[in-house]
Amino acid sequence: MGAFILAIDQGTTSSRAILFGADMSIAAVAQEEVPQHFPASGWVEQEGADIWATTLATCRAVLERAGGAEKVAAIGIANQRETTLIWDRATGEPIHRAIVWQDRRTAELCARLRDEGREPLLTARTGLLFDPYFSATKIAWMLDNVPGARARAERGELAFGTVDSFLLYRLTGGRRHATDATNASRTLLFDIHRGEWDEDLLRLFGVPRALLPDVQDCAGDFGETDPSLFGRAIPIRGIAGDQQAAVVGQACFAPGMLKATYGTGCFALLNTGSEPVASKNKLLTTIAYQLGGKRTYALEGSIFVAGAAVQWLRDGLGVIKHASESDALAARADPAQDVLLIPAFVGLSVPYWNPTVRGALFGLTRATGPAELARAALESVCFQTADMIDAMHADWPQPPGSDMVLRVDGGMTASEYTMQRLADLLCAPVDRPAVKEATALGAAYLAGLASGLYPAPEVFAADWKRERRFTPQMDGAVRAARMKQWRDAVARLTHTP
Repeated sequence: MGAFILAIDQGTTSSRAILFGADMSIAAVAQEEVPQHFPASGWVEQEGADIWATTLATCRAVLERAGGAEKVAAIGIANQRETTLIWDRATGEPIHRAIVWQDRRTAELCARLRDEGREPLLTARTGLLFDPYFSATKIAWMLDNVPGARARAERGELAFGTVDSFLLYRLTGGRRHATDATNASRTLLFDIHRGEWDEDLLRLFGVPRALLPDVQDCAGDFGETDPSLFGRAIPIRGIAGDQQAAVVGQACFAPGMLKATYGTGCFALLNTGSEPVASKNKLLTTIAYQLGGKRTYALEGSIFVAGAAVQWLRDGLGVIKHASESDALAARADPAQDVLLIPAFVGLSVPYWNPTVRGALFGLTRATGPAELARAALESVCFQTADMIDAMHADWPQPPGSDMVLRVDGGMTASEYTMQRLADLLCAPVDRPAVKEATALGAAYLAGLASGLYPAPEVFAADWKRERRFTPQMDGAVRAARMKQWRDAVARLTHTP
């Protein structure tokens, strides 16, 4: 058996391949950007050929550094979720560009189905809501807008998949059409309680059963690569959607454990154990991972603007040239100025769910300058996280006697100022891991677990290491006053006379 695990981390803006050693340390990394296309307002697409070519190129690059494919025991895949492809089973070629998770072209269909009163059934079975974000309406759009696609799908000539399934099909030379339970749970077509594709939902969206992949555990036998790709066949042993892969990479295996990934936005998942929890706060109920045929569930919340607030400082206002400058600038802010940014550039998510409201600044004075704006931008991420986690614990209270700890990953966690203020406003420790590539590590761990190279989850959890813990430093009364200021500002912004 080889000494390495190859993790494919296929994201929205780039494809990465990361080689992990037997001790789960990173041995090599390769990355290539994936172009996005915007053919109409609210439409976001990618070429399936670009997704495949960048994935193949990055895998070959790290395998060369490892000394060849024979050094690799298995491959694990983590992927941008909900992005939808349909391809020809005979050739593997997509019939249309991939419709990316951010795409909003099916908003009208979602609204119509919601108005028809269909959402209670959908939510009861999938844990999700009618939204263009998910895959089912994207599938329906392709079948109805690509000439001949629906008839071909019904004849079994076409295959649907999220990015993981598309990559698996191409990697195995068309021999495997499969996905894992986490990706299936994001399609609006999968009953998360029974662990099966749902016939009622297939009829609702007009999706032929013949299109769909087999659904497997996150760690298992997904076939092996075509020998022509890397010089020998490599087993594929793990798949999970990127946010669920981060749950695994952060070793959040016990109920009550919580992780948040900070990129352009933020995704947080709270492990709720073997029973799905129906949210009363418009959180999503999803499958966190499935191992040995047993599903573990999570509540999921999202923040639309996290790192994007720093991008706004840089690109919109020009107050910084590099994102890394925001920390030092925020630290120089006048503590007497209570400037608040509500970064509703594309609406507000959990727990407000107001897609039409837009951003605002509160508390501006003649003395307000770049430092105060930087602090407001960084703090806005922390305020939003506090709101989201409060909503989670309203749905699923922290067990008595247990203390909340938030495990964080993603690019924005490099901001020391933000992580400290996050701990302050959560009034809870924030742990930054030693291996910051939590998504890729999760994919690697799943593959390593299935191939016998990596230990059982409880051993992995015991060995998980943090690089730094941020502990609350803010006085309780100050925290309460700051949270009240934030919520009062949001209420004024969202209030409809």
